[in-house]
Amino acid sequence: MKSLKIVSRTSPLALWQAEQVKAKLLLLNPLLTIEIIGIKTIGDQLLDVSLAKIGGKGLFVSALEDALLKNEADIAVHSMKDLPAILDPAFTIAAILEREDARDVLVSHDNKNLNELPEHAIVGTSSLRRQSQLLALRSDLSVSPLRGNVETRLAKLKDKQYEAIILAAAGLKRLNLQHHIQQYFEPTEMLPAIAQGALAIECCLDNLAIREQLQALHHLPTAACVLAERALSESLGGSCTLPLAGLATFTTAHTLTLTGKISSPDGTRVITSTASGPSNNPVALGQSVAKNLFAGGATEIIALCTS
Repeated sequence: MKSLKIVSRTSPLALWQAEQVKAKLLLLNPLLTIEIIGIKTIGDQLLDVSLAKIGGKGLFVSALEDALLKNEADIAVHSMKDLPAILDPAFTIAAILEREDARDVLVSHDNKNLNELPEHAIVGTSSLRRQSQLLALRSDLSVSPLRGNVETRLAKLKDKQYEAIILAAAGLKRLNLQHHIQQYFEPTEMLPAIAQGALAIECCLDNLAIREQLQALHHLPTAACVLAERALSESLGGSCTLPLAGLATFTTAHTLTLTGKISSPDGTRVITSTASGPSNNPVALGQSVAKNLFAGGATEIIALCTS
């Protein structure tokens, strides 16, 4: 392999992620010529409506996959949480990189944490998952839609459109913007999105040469955790319209523990399940936690969110 084309979204965070993959590949093969191709996806263009109403997170992915199918690029770099729970069979995740901090964080105007925000404070997020868990913590808050790249969201906060916003720690850290963070939410307070903080490299299923090359970047512990979380998501329908959260961690060298949570959008009902299992069978663990959520009443919340 003498040259490689990487397709990416054009946001600063997405391009940072593509550059990281490029750097890792060059360490393996310094003679490799690598080009990064930026594409502005539909999801990046339509910022005045929620993702759930316009097709979900797949809108960030389809244009990149088109470039792979047309041989305009060899690989696509994604935030793993943007990938649909079920991939088009023409594609595969060839490598999952080591996970960054999976937690959510609060960024506020005057360095207030969640408990210090005034009553009825406006908090920005377009994630139903964050909204439901936030309202479960403080039902008095007013949640207002917030979309755009990291810098755009921070600018809206600075313009006082919100008193606080919720973001992923990983994005802020990758862009060296962690100084904005006022509060980290521990998973017991706000469980992260499925696969939050992990990066995925996608390619065409039949591109065996590329898949073989990318195995050197594959981080097995992260992959095991992410596969458990994605199995949970797939079992519950894999839709971004669901306030679904999940996080798997290694509790022993060969044991994964997965916590899954589904909540009503208003935060008045929260169903949580935690289970452990062998790390060499993460899919079964994800399915087990999903089964427990269904037993706890998840079907009613899914019906509420998809009706």
